[in-house]
This record gives sequence, C-alpha cells and structure tokens, in this order.
Amino acid sequence: MFLNPFHCQFTRGIPTNIGALHHLESLDLSSNHISGPIPSNMASLTFLGHLNYLSYNNLSGEIPTANQFHTLTDPSIYEGNPHLCGTPLSIKCSEYDDENTTDEDLDSSHDKLWLYLSIGLGFIVGFWAVCGSLVLKEC
Repeated sequence: MFLNPFHCQFTRGIPTNIGALHHLESLDLSSNHISGPIPSNMASLTFLGHLNYLSYNNLSGEIPTANQFHTLTDPSIYEGNPHLCGTPLSIKCSEYDDENTTDEDLDSSHDKLWLYLSIGLGFIVGFWAVCGSLVLKEC
C-alpha cells in the first residue's frame, strides 16, 4: 500500500491513528504545512520502506527511534522542519531546548531569584526584630 499526497497543502498534524496502516510501504507527505509532533505509533509501520513525508513541513519535537524509524537514517528525510530534533539530525533535543530559551524564561528565573531573596531577607529581619526586642527588654 502506498500513500503519497505530497504538495497537497495539508495544514493539520499527522493523525495519531496512522500507525493502524500496518501494510503501508511508502509514505510521502512532503512539502505540505503539516504541524505538530510525529506520532509515536508511526514506529509500528514495519513495512515502511520509503519515507519522505517529513521534509518541508512544520513538524516539531523528537523523531521516534523505534522499529522502522531506526533504519531511516537519511537526514534529508527531515529537512525543512526547523523544530525537529533527535537522531539522525545533528540537533539533539536537549540542545534544541537550551538554544530556544526565550527572554520570558530568563525573566521568570530572575523573578524567582528575587522572590527567594526577598523571602530569606524578610525572615532574617523579622526573626531578629522579634528576638532582638526580647533580648533588649530583658536587659
């Protein structure tokens, strides 16, 4: 069985039940506007010999590595998807996450730092205000 609707301008993600097409031998969904992650159940497509469905879409996340995906090592299969990571691409998913730290993430970490410093300083000042007044009262 062959499924090759490339250049059809699909815009949604890959259906999660695509793994049910167990006898699929060729799949080409290249040059569409497909977005989202690659469904993990696509790894159950064990007859898949030709795969070019990933190139020039808008896919994101980690590339599955189980079953048939383990044998598809040509990086050009995944070309044109800047948000994909994992084997066989040179972009590891942890590297991708580190590179895509936004200013908002940095602001959030600075806010947390100031929050913890404020809590700590407030505790110290409050503690010594109470204990200090008790010590001075006894003298």
